[in-house]
Parts: sequence; C-alpha cells; structure tokens
Amino acid sequence: MSLLFTDFASWQAHCAATGEPLHQPVLDYEIEQKGRTEEEIWVGLQRAYDVMRDAVHEGLTGDMTSRSGMINNGAKKIAASPVTVLSPEFKQLITRALGAKEVNSCMGRVVAAPTAGASGILPGVLVTIQNIHQLSDHKILEGLLVAAGIALIIEQNASLAGAVGGCQAETGSAAAMGSGAIVYCLGGPVEQVFAAVAVTIQCMLGLVCDPVAGLVEVPCVVRNASAAAIAFSSPRLPSPASTR
Repeated sequence: MSLLFTDFASWQAHCAATGEPLHQPVLDYEIEQKGRTEEEIWVGLQRAYDVMRDAVHEGLTGDMTSRSGMINNGAKKIAASPVTVLSPEFKQLITRALGAKEVNSCMGRVVAAPTAGASGILPGVLVTIQNIHQLSDHKILEGLLVAAGIALIIEQNASLAGAVGGCQAETGSAAAMGSGAIVYCLGGPVEQVFAAVAVTIQCMLGLVCDPVAGLVEVPCVVRNASAAAIAFSSPRLPSPASTR
C-alpha cells in the first residue's frame, strides 16, 4: 500500500530510507488512489500542465475583462508598461501569475491547484522556472507531484480553503507548493525543498479572505501575483529551525 504522509519529516525519512526521489511516493499514491497506471498518471499531469500554460497564454493575449469590470486586462497592461522596477524575468513571473488568475475570474479554463482562487500561482511559477532554466516538461511534471504532496500535508494539518483558513490557506498553500517545486526542479536536496515551503508559509501567514462584492477577483487576483513572487524568493531566504 502506498503511503500518505502527514508531515514533511516522515516523507523525508521515507525517501532517505528507500533512496526514492521526492516525487515517487506521491506518484505511487496517485496510482493507488486513481486506480490508473503510471503512464496514465503522467498523461494526466501533462494535460494539467498544458492547461496551465494555456491559461498563461490566454491571460496575456485574450480579453481579460470580467463581468463585474473589476478585472480589466491587468496582466497585459503590466507586460506593456514601458517603466518598471522589475527585472525582465520577474516581470514575466508577475504577469504570468496575474494573467492565469484573470482567466479564472473571466470564467476561462484553469487548473485548481490547489484551488481556483489560487489558480494563477503554480502556472506563473512553473512556466517561468521552466523558461529560465530550460527544464523539460517531465521535470516540471515531477515538480507538480511534489507540489501535490505538499498540498496533501497542508490539507491534513490545516486547510487549503480560503473559506476555512483565509487567504493564507488558499494562496499561501499554492505559494508553498510552488516554492517546493522550484527547489526540487532545480535539483535542491530534500531539506531545502521543505525549508522553502516553511519560509513561504511564514511569509503568507495572516492573510484573510475578504473578497470585494463576494467575487474571487479583488484582492484575489493581485494576491496570486504577490504569492508567486514570495514563492520565487523563499528558496533564497533563511529557513526556520523546523519544517514539520
């Protein structure tokens, strides 16, 4: 029977004892839970990542005007701005995360990772890290599995839902998933993966869920961009003493 870890320490200990890469126990769990073959799981992951990339593209090329009018092509405006304080790569990260989330607010197709309200964070993070470091799709899919394992642990110990735990649970968990995936995809050791997760959660603590007019648009969309920024910076910040 595959293992579902309730904390990061046991996940780390399992991989140390078996020599398995960090994504393997999550893959085994997915195979058992879904009743599918390994090949089918990889195909499903590729489909999900393709939707994420499509959302990034649509958010930066399509008409992202929501019915409420509160969302009005913000990602494209940032991308086209001639004056910026951001590096080109960081600007791309922000616009990709923002654009993918705007697709959700405009009733487009997204991947709820882990929720629709946080659906711009992983696409922005993963597409950007792939482009910067020329990573293969397969490595990104492994990163998605690691991100899924992080989400499973957060879900068991706290919550992924903004309605339950505030925006710290929703965008915070997505940012933690993204930061862990970054370290994993770039070949960092397990300790650094989980340290990045812990730092990210620290940086996201305290965010409440307080949407304007009851819609997942304001402040939700811009928080996807800021959470992606935190996910990118956390792997470089000093880690806390414990990552349990």
